[in-house]
Amino acid sequence: MSLHLPKLERRPELDALRGLFLVWMTLTHLPTRFSDFVNQPIGFISSAEGFVFISALLVGRIYTHEMQHDEAGVHLKLLRRSLKIYGYHLLLLFFAFTVAAAYAVHAHRAALTNLLDFYLAHPLTAIIGSLLLLYCPPLLDILPMYVIFLLFTPIILSIAVRIGWKKILAASMLVWLLAQFGLRDIVHNWLVHITHLNIPLQETGAFNLFAWQAVWITALWLGAGLARGFVPFRYVPRSVVAICGVISVLFIAARYGWLGPHLDPQALGLKVDKWQIGPLRVLNLVCFSVVLYWMRKYVVKVVAREPFLTLGKASLHVFCAHLFFVFIGLGLLYGEVEQLQGWTAIVLIAVTFISLIWVAAREVRKQRARKNRPASQPVTHEPAVSS
Repeated sequence: MSLHLPKLERRPELDALRGLFLVWMTLTHLPTRFSDFVNQPIGFISSAEGFVFISALLVGRIYTHEMQHDEAGVHLKLLRRSLKIYGYHLLLLFFAFTVAAAYAVHAHRAALTNLLDFYLAHPLTAIIGSLLLLYCPPLLDILPMYVIFLLFTPIILSIAVRIGWKKILAASMLVWLLAQFGLRDIVHNWLVHITHLNIPLQETGAFNLFAWQAVWITALWLGAGLARGFVPFRYVPRSVVAICGVISVLFIAARYGWLGPHLDPQALGLKVDKWQIGPLRVLNLVCFSVVLYWMRKYVVKVVAREPFLTLGKASLHVFCAHLFFVFIGLGLLYGEVEQLQGWTAIVLIAVTFISLIWVAAREVRKQRARKNRPASQPVTHEPAVSS
């Protein structure tokens, strides 16, 4: 099935949104009191959903357009992209298993020790498992998920080109439903059996991939729609937008326990669970997305500016760099102290964001240099928005 797609234009607001989610994620991960204020402040929605969603939307938008005239090339690009991210993941693991682990043990830093406790107890199993993306310590489980989803993306896009998205979305929803009833446990037990790597389920990463694939697939579909000039949110009636607004407000109220003990986060439990993407969390995400689209003109004015634009264009490098500073923050904790306070917290946040902006600006300059390289000096590179 071949379609004539409109010319693909740069959408800087999408880069800016991804930059905003990176800022949000960094403030959440840094062990300071600021994390209390930015951890799911607008209902049961976190920066992780936004980051994964926008990343997949950009992949769907870019590569659906390219898939029409160079399917094999798209498969190769996404494979290279997956291997590149896998390489960055290995670098982060090397840092965690050497520098961070050694400091945690010798300086008796409980925060770092707890983060790497399985590795410290079973180093060989942990190393082999991490290479296979089976063992994923906390904070180091987003990139493995990204790698796995990217590996399957070219297959999904090829199928979508041939048969459309309806069956793909239906299959994705079925897998999400099975994830709510223990699919991850079944697959984990099977992997342990065939690999003989006795890695506990809780050490395979916080994200339930069988649930989170629904976020990725849905965003791919919306990105493909953008490439065709089709935006489903555009056809949502205003009455439905209003209902979604009311539901979003109710979720914010439930998030802070304003609706009583029967509708607070503890009572709702797995229904709003982040790692499982519970059913009520799905409702929250859908309603908020509808409202966000309706307010897009105002949102763009707020976020389509620096430093979000630059941070979003260099998202992979910024993401990796932010983890380095999170590890530094965890290394500064001592005894029973769970959060940095006072000037220590302020200096850590300031140094972190100054460094992230520098890393992003440096990478964007490299991207521009590759783009402006003379035709006589051929170079293969990914579109800037996919970094």
